[in-house]
Amino acid sequence: MGSSNSKIKFPFSPRNSVKDHYRNVEQKAFNQNSALGDLSFTETDTNSHTDTQETYSGDEDTGDIFYWFVILHAEDDTDEAVRVQELLHNEFRIKPGIIFAEMPSGRHLLENLQDAMNGSAWTIILLTENFLSEHCCEFQAYACLFSSLTKPHKGNTVIPLRPRNTSLPLEKTPLVLGALNALQEDSPGFAAQVKKIFQESSYRQQQAVWKNKKEKEDVQELLEW
Repeated sequence: MGSSNSKIKFPFSPRNSVKDHYRNVEQKAFNQNSALGDLSFTETDTNSHTDTQETYSGDEDTGDIFYWFVILHAEDDTDEAVRVQELLHNEFRIKPGIIFAEMPSGRHLLENLQDAMNGSAWTIILLTENFLSEHCCEFQAYACLFSSLTKPHKGNTVIPLRPRNTSLPLEKTPLVLGALNALQEDSPGFAAQVKKIFQESSYRQQQAVWKNKKEKEDVQELLEW
C-alpha cells in the first residue's frame, strides 16, 4: 500500500547489508544505550499515559524505535489516516505513531504488516467506506486479530476506529470486527476512551518484549556471521 512517491522516511527500512550492520554494531549499541537513557522515568504514575515518548536524532537508526501505534487504512484513506495520526500526536500526546502508507514500497505486504505490528504497541484499523472496497484491508485486520490472540502480550491491542469522516456503518462492518469495542471519533466519550486504552504501562510492557526479542535476534545474527 505504500506509495513509491512518498518522501517520508519509514522506521522499518531494512539495513543495506548484514556486513554494514555489524561493522557499525558498536555504534549501534551506543545509540541504543543513549536512547534508553532518554527514556528513564521520573517518579510518575506509569498506569496512565504521560508525555514520555521515544526521542531520537536524525542520525539514529530509526528501526530501533518502538511505536505507540500503527494505523491500517485503505489506500484512498491515506489523508484521513494522517489526520487521525496527527490528532493522537497533538491532542492526546500519544506519539510517535505511524500509518501503513509509510511502509516502504517494493516489499511484500505480509512483510510490511508483520514489521508494523511487531514494531508498535497498538494496531488501529481505520473503518471507513473505503475499507470494504479493498480486499487487503480485511485480510490485514484478520491477520492482526490472529496475532493478538496467539501472542499474550498483544491481547486487546487491535483497535477499530470509526473516524468522523466517511465512517463505516456498524451494519456494514464485518462480523468479527463489529464484535470489538470500536473508538467512535464523533462520540462524546471518545477522549475518555482514548486515554483509557493507550496506557503507558501497557506500552512499556510491550516495548520490553519487543526489545528483548530484538536483542536476541541481533545476537543470533552476530553468531551466524
